[in-house]
Amino acid sequence: MPIALADIHNQAPSFYFVGDDISTAQNVALDPDWKVEDVKRAVGGILHVAQPLGITFHAENGPELTTVDEILNTFAESPIGLRVDGQAVQSPQGPEGLPLVRSFYEIFPDHLGNHYRLFRKYGHLIRTTNMGKTTYLTDSLEVAAVALAESAYMTKKINENHPLWGVKDNTAIFVGDTETENWRLAHKFLPPAMGLKAVRHYTPLMQECARRSFAVFDELDSQDQSWNVHQYMVKLASQTIGKFSLGTDFEHFTSIDAPLHPIVTNIASLLSRNKKVTARGEWYRHLPFGDPARLKQGSGIAGMPMVEAAVNASWVVDYLLNTVDETGQEFPEGLILANMLIVTGAGFTTTSALMSWLIYCLVNYEGTQERLYEELCANGIANSKEPVEWSPELAHGLPYLDSFVKETQRLHNAFFQPGRTKKTEVILPGGYRLPENSVMSPR
Repeated sequence: MPIALADIHNQAPSFYFVGDDISTAQNVALDPDWKVEDVKRAVGGILHVAQPLGITFHAENGPELTTVDEILNTFAESPIGLRVDGQAVQSPQGPEGLPLVRSFYEIFPDHLGNHYRLFRKYGHLIRTTNMGKTTYLTDSLEVAAVALAESAYMTKKINENHPLWGVKDNTAIFVGDTETENWRLAHKFLPPAMGLKAVRHYTPLMQECARRSFAVFDELDSQDQSWNVHQYMVKLASQTIGKFSLGTDFEHFTSIDAPLHPIVTNIASLLSRNKKVTARGEWYRHLPFGDPARLKQGSGIAGMPMVEAAVNASWVVDYLLNTVDETGQEFPEGLILANMLIVTGAGFTTTSALMSWLIYCLVNYEGTQERLYEELCANGIANSKEPVEWSPELAHGLPYLDSFVKETQRLHNAFFQPGRTKKTEVILPGGYRLPENSVMSPR
């Protein structure tokens, strides 16, 4: 980015955002030899515009200034106005709602439909306030790209407005701040355990878990009754993730009514309580009863069945216990338990949701079952008398299956991405202004 030159002759142009009072204008010294793109970068750097090339310059009476000469010849008359992506800068809008609860009932219980409605009404970046907790949400790809990038403006700093505030743990991946040494270590050692080579290594294990579930699903089919898809997808996903990450058999498919393993129920309860508590204001978290009190009691991992499982398991835990980096540094043993809790919990909750939506699509979209079956037969999978050994190459070689999974995620992926915290006030694509320490969740 160009560095604004020292204003030797006190002739630096001043700039302000269209939509703000002209008295907020700031001086930025320019070099006449710069290109207009250089001016945009210099001005954007001082006025905190995340994507400065979206800036346009405007004289007081409105016409756009497209060259550096026009800018330098105009600023003596009045400060120069700035638009971002053609828009005046503004704070995100949202429903005012009711006293005390504010916009809570504008969103829940149908948060998917209501968020869609609010985006259509207020624009691509909206503000909601639920019982004192203010959150910003976006469905804009351009805004999301800026938000998800670690930069001078954005990070994952889990504060009281962040959806992970109730389970924040800086010793664990996914639920800790990114600008910490523990986060750096976790992202250095854990990805190899989940990379392509690792997936190839664990594919037989995952296939075994899937095959063991067939007896239960065959029995459900023989009863000719409907059954709760998500319940069994939670069982299947957690059975597989538990075997992969902890080397533990959760015994979810010994019978139709086999109970969930305590590790799974504990993690699910923890996540459920956190969602209930963080959806409300900070005051709610301090209540001495109900979900806030239970979240405090259950937010630690001491006493969970995972403690013993993690110590005695093989698989990913063994990898973390024994791996070293290129310098011979080991992964700190004190970080293993917290990271395995998060890897296991995040794994089965997201996977079970995706598998549930995949079954929904197979049932509801005409022709999908037939096309998928044809592809499996064409590749010698569905019509083979011998068990087929799956591999990443085999799965990736099925174009319809690949497209089916991706289209399911596109149509029915209801998840918002992790909350991103603003390091400073910033102007986002579309001209949206967010304050320092505010939290935004891209969709």
